[in-house]
Amino acid sequence: MTGTAAVTAITWVTRLVGLIAVVSVVLPAGRRGLRGHVAEWLELPQEATTAAAAVVLVTGVLLMMLAAGLRRRKRRAWQLALAASLLLALSHLGLRHIVGAGLVSVALAVTLIANRRYFIALPDPVTGRWRAVRVFVQLAVAGIVINFALLSVAPHSVVEPMSFQDRLSDAALALAGISGPAVFRVTWMDDLTTSVGLLFGLGAVLLAAYFLLRSAEPAPHLSVAEKDRLAQLLAEHGDRDSLGYFALRDDKFVVFSKTGKAAVTYRVIAGAAVASADPLGDSEAWPGGIEEFLAVCRRHGWVPAAMGCSELGATVWARYGLDVLEIGDEAVVDADTFTLDGRVMRGVRQAVSRTKRAGYTVRVRRAEDLAAGELAELGALAANWRGSDTERGFSMALGRLGDPGSILVTAEQNGRIRGLLQFVPWGKEGLSLDVMRRDRAADNGVNELMISELLLVASEFGVRYVSLNFAAFRKLIEQGRRIGAGPVARMSAKVLGWMSRWIQIETLYRFNAKFQPRWVPRYLVYPGVRELPRVGIAVFEAEGLGGRSRWLMRLLHR
Repeated sequence: MTGTAAVTAITWVTRLVGLIAVVSVVLPAGRRGLRGHVAEWLELPQEATTAAAAVVLVTGVLLMMLAAGLRRRKRRAWQLALAASLLLALSHLGLRHIVGAGLVSVALAVTLIANRRYFIALPDPVTGRWRAVRVFVQLAVAGIVINFALLSVAPHSVVEPMSFQDRLSDAALALAGISGPAVFRVTWMDDLTTSVGLLFGLGAVLLAAYFLLRSAEPAPHLSVAEKDRLAQLLAEHGDRDSLGYFALRDDKFVVFSKTGKAAVTYRVIAGAAVASADPLGDSEAWPGGIEEFLAVCRRHGWVPAAMGCSELGATVWARYGLDVLEIGDEAVVDADTFTLDGRVMRGVRQAVSRTKRAGYTVRVRRAEDLAAGELAELGALAANWRGSDTERGFSMALGRLGDPGSILVTAEQNGRIRGLLQFVPWGKEGLSLDVMRRDRAADNGVNELMISELLLVASEFGVRYVSLNFAAFRKLIEQGRRIGAGPVARMSAKVLGWMSRWIQIETLYRFNAKFQPRWVPRYLVYPGVRELPRVGIAVFEAEGLGGRSRWLMRLLHR
């Protein structure tokens, strides 16, 4: 059996063993047989059987949770699953499940030991352990305190009088859904204390397991030395990919091939390591960079993915068993042939004329020609015009202004800056749009004015082609608009139009199409459909389009 097959089989067996453990305690047939022959032979007190049942229930739930970590080959998940299976087998000694569920637990432990070599993913930092312990204790204590208070204030018509010790014992046992010494005279009070106990008990186990097993999500950062190496690769091979320069974002990690001729930049979000666009460097060396990246993912239990790949890049990624999904097109305009003349450019031409009549003028300058004070002013304006606290962009955004080689385009009216564009280098003869902002009170057409003015003077800066915005799912939009389009195509176009209210899918497509660009497809690379939801969340969060909410991030201490 291969490593992948063994891990998959162990994952499902672990889920099954956990389910059997829970069912053996929760279902009526299982509860009737709680008192086992071993417990009777050893003359163990009834409390020992009750404790064993509680351990079986909690351990069963834990095993079902650990299965997710085992599927990703987490070393800590393997350690906990082994301990849980052995504890489960011992707990079954006090119950009548020894022949069935007990032997199954032993078999799981043996299987885990025999296949330990496959579970190599590194655990989280040590801080995760103490957070798990703290959360478990806090929730368990909270559940005990609440149930103890309920039993203390309940009138004698609801529950018979109890000692302090009995109330405390009943409140603690309720965490596992086990009946304690309390004698209830009404059913609803019994149900209430049991529900509260199970809620806090299972919550304590689930959250503690989450903090122990969650994938590491370290703060990304490129060192100065790494940036220098990436810049060297861009200088030698930057002409091939218009998105290459965005690899120099500060919030990324990088892994180099063993030869140093290729590199993959990435960011870790929600257990997925998302690489941005194609690897940098010599395309012949890309396999080496991808192999190193996949090795890092295996060591940490991360799901590998790549966002915004070219067709060549996606082809290389696919050699490693990854699936490929076309997610849209990049708009590339040939500056040498661009003109405002002709019927197809009528909309842009009218927008340009209208803004010029309103007194707008445009300046196109290299970033090196701007003083530090002016760059700071433009940065403040860009942040103010952003419209949200979240900076959008990952694979097609740099996240800072004024890098050497960048081109800044500003639109002014009566001496006041009303719009800003930044283009970053694309090799020696190209530019890629990075920032496009305008004053909310500015006239419509300011962006069209700035882009067209840049394209018309591009030759003065040695620029022959310009990459504009990315148009997500362009082909779906176009197919849905065609005469004779099928119901699926029309519905897809309508859904994308509805989504444009929040993430401007159709709006960006229409804007890009005004400049008659050449459409270059871009792809998402991911391990398979099963991992697509996780990858989707990571990509949306990386691009600033959604993902996990802020309150959830605070709750999970991310």
